[in-house]
Amino acid sequence: MNFIFKTLGPHNLSKMSKSETTTEDSVTTTTLTDKELLKQKKEEAKIKKTAEKEEKKASKEERKHAPQKLAKEKASQKRNPLKIHSKKWRAAAEKIKKDKLYSFDEGIKLIKETSTTKFDSSVEIHSCLGINPKKSDQIVRATVALPNGTGKKLRVIALVPAEKAKEAKSAGAIEAGEDDLIEKIGKGWLDFDVAIATPEMMKKLGKVAKTLGQKGLMPNPKAGTVTTDIKATITEIQKGKVEFRADSYGILHNIVGKVSFENSKLVENLKAYLHAVRDAKPKTVKCVYFKSLSITTSMGPGIKIDPKEI
Repeated sequence: MNFIFKTLGPHNLSKMSKSETTTEDSVTTTTLTDKELLKQKKEEAKIKKTAEKEEKKASKEERKHAPQKLAKEKASQKRNPLKIHSKKWRAAAEKIKKDKLYSFDEGIKLIKETSTTKFDSSVEIHSCLGINPKKSDQIVRATVALPNGTGKKLRVIALVPAEKAKEAKSAGAIEAGEDDLIEKIGKGWLDFDVAIATPEMMKKLGKVAKTLGQKGLMPNPKAGTVTTDIKATITEIQKGKVEFRADSYGILHNIVGKVSFENSKLVENLKAYLHAVRDAKPKTVKCVYFKSLSITTSMGPGIKIDPKEI
């Protein structure tokens, strides 16, 4: 009995109650921590979602601006001429002094030495003008008849009334006609280099003005391709009449002959061309007109010419 009393006495009961209370307290503390964990998990999930949304927006913006960045990077990178040009071109470029401005005679001699093609390549001239092509009163556009021609046979068509079709063909036009020729062009035929028209035919060319304008073949009075004297214009074009027109950067690009030409003939063509460009100088241009000049051949290096030679 004494043993039973000792085990189940009030002193031991108090111990039992303490142990039970401690376990209950621990349970309550664990339940509180679980709630906090749930809240933390929810907050973390929200943060992740917002971060993912921001990343998606940033990736979209990068995709939009990616081509612009690539273009800027390519422009900033210096091109390696060893990877672009061939051995022949590099060997020819070594004969030219980059800082020197050559005369016409010296430039023509180098043109023939630096020609890298097997065929009879064209001689080109590129001139940068001190104009603002955005202004209508500073547009440079005219024609010049080269004394020795360009060495290139041009295919000319004549958009004329039926009465003058025979006259145009006898002068050297590959095609001549009226409505039937306009319909042929409207269907996509553009196998020609120059189109000539009479003033009365310009009204009918509205149907094909877009197709001709995109290829730079639309007849224009400033270019001398709208005229009443058909024979004279065709003969002038075939002999070497050249149209020059400054692009959006104020630069002219034209052919002035072939490498097979004699040096004196190429010099004559160059002088005639540049004198015509000088005469076409707008009155509103007060700064330096010829900023730079360079001549080159097909697939050849450029040679700088002194503008004072003009």
